[in-house]
Amino acid sequence: MHERIGGRQRLANMNKEAPKLNDVARMAGVSPATVSRALSTPEQVRPETRIKVDKAARLLGYVPNGAARALASRRSRTVGAVIPTLDNAIFANSVNALQGTLAEAGYTLLIGTHSYDPSVELKVTRALIERGVDGMVLVGTDHDPKLYQLLGVFRTPYVLTWSLESSSQHPSIGFNNREAAIRVTRYLLDLGHRNFAVISGLTEHNDRARDRVAGVRDALHARGLHLAPKAIIEKPYSFVSGQEGIRELMKRAPLPSAVLCINDVLAVGAIIECQAEGLEVPNDVSITGFDDMEIGAQLAPGLTTMRLPTVALGRSAAAYLLDRFAGREVATSTELPVELVVRGSTAPPRSRHPRTK
Repeated sequence: MHERIGGRQRLANMNKEAPKLNDVARMAGVSPATVSRALSTPEQVRPETRIKVDKAARLLGYVPNGAARALASRRSRTVGAVIPTLDNAIFANSVNALQGTLAEAGYTLLIGTHSYDPSVELKVTRALIERGVDGMVLVGTDHDPKLYQLLGVFRTPYVLTWSLESSSQHPSIGFNNREAAIRVTRYLLDLGHRNFAVISGLTEHNDRARDRVAGVRDALHARGLHLAPKAIIEKPYSFVSGQEGIRELMKRAPLPSAVLCINDVLAVGAIIECQAEGLEVPNDVSITGFDDMEIGAQLAPGLTTMRLPTVALGRSAAAYLLDRFAGREVATSTELPVELVVRGSTAPPRSRHPRTK
């Protein structure tokens, strides 16, 4: 791509070595000191100069590297983690284990969130690189290609978590979410259920939710069953969303005998709403979750769910980056085992459908 700045043609190539401040200065036709002021204290630079500097920096893909500024070794002893949200408790255990393992090695964890928006994730990742983080932990496999370009240009070690990257192009530590969903669906099928619904998180930009819904479909298809589009309800991850999901299913009579929730937060909300509506769990409807959050075991009845080793996930992600920093050999992909935990929220279906409203 060519861009005219200061009357001269320049080539911006993101695939070359990470651009430096002097490169930006040459492209913008100003001094390195002016570039530094324009990026750090823009109010001290004339607007037309600031625009030229910003444009040159954007075209070159220049990111001020905090570690380069602060340490000759380019080591800040910090790691960045960008997760979808802090509103959902499912990430708490893994992040806590990640932080603890890094702290033992003398590293500090910096956390950012993106609310399942790839463009926000890119901005947050860029900001952490500006702070000079030595490595990055990301969630899932759905990312803007520009994010990988950014990490590559600045040679920032990273690892994907919660999912497995099938092509092995990117390092990953996580779970086979599709196979886990197949397992819990097969369990319900073996109990005798034939009428299913799914309450899922929003699947856009969320490979974990998509894979779990796909796993449910796979298991049903293998038994000659079909999951109708109206039997899949997508909601944000919250207890209220689980309640809303049950109410919507009750309007689409008959209510399925089994409702698979794509995580425990939705499942807990679903159970609460069933009880509020006078439906017995599991006699009227069986409900399953995903993640094995502590609250699921405290419910009455307890929640049948897929247990994910989230603490091991956080520790493994930290260990991977620490090995990378030390130049040790690392595995490209690490699959962590999952476990079906059967509690009181599931049982064989009744011979008739429960009442609906």
